[in-house]
Amino acid sequence: MHKILKIVLVVVGLIGAGLWFMLPDSNMPAAQAAQSGPMNAMFMITYLLLAVGVIVSLMFTLKNLFSDPKGLKKTLFVAVGFLLVVAISYVMSSGTDVSEDFMAMSDESTVKKIGMGLNVFFILTVIAVVAIILPGIKKLFSK
Repeated sequence: MHKILKIVLVVVGLIGAGLWFMLPDSNMPAAQAAQSGPMNAMFMITYLLLAVGVIVSLMFTLKNLFSDPKGLKKTLFVAVGFLLVVAISYVMSSGTDVSEDFMAMSDESTVKKIGMGLNVFFILTVIAVVAIILPGIKKLFSK
């Protein structure tokens, strides 16, 4: 299986290298270059490799997740905590905290979702910093 995988990867690499040399020149208009056959083939190879990577990673993650009941319980706690952070962030975002110029380009729900994303980022950043600093402080005072 390992040898077959190596052969497949070498073939995909050679196809990618061949397509690289067939790409359009830099003086070709971008719209026309994006529609070229070699460009589309390279995108298809990229999508295929990305799909294989995602599927294999999800498969092994789920296999390991369901093989350990303690790990499954811990994962469920983390997932519920993340959903709680998302819900709190959604409630905290107002959807009207941008200038009128930007409100003309989007609606209130889009601005609210962007605010929610920023709030999630800030809350998770604070949690990560506390999770890094707190053990160091405990270790400092325990000695």
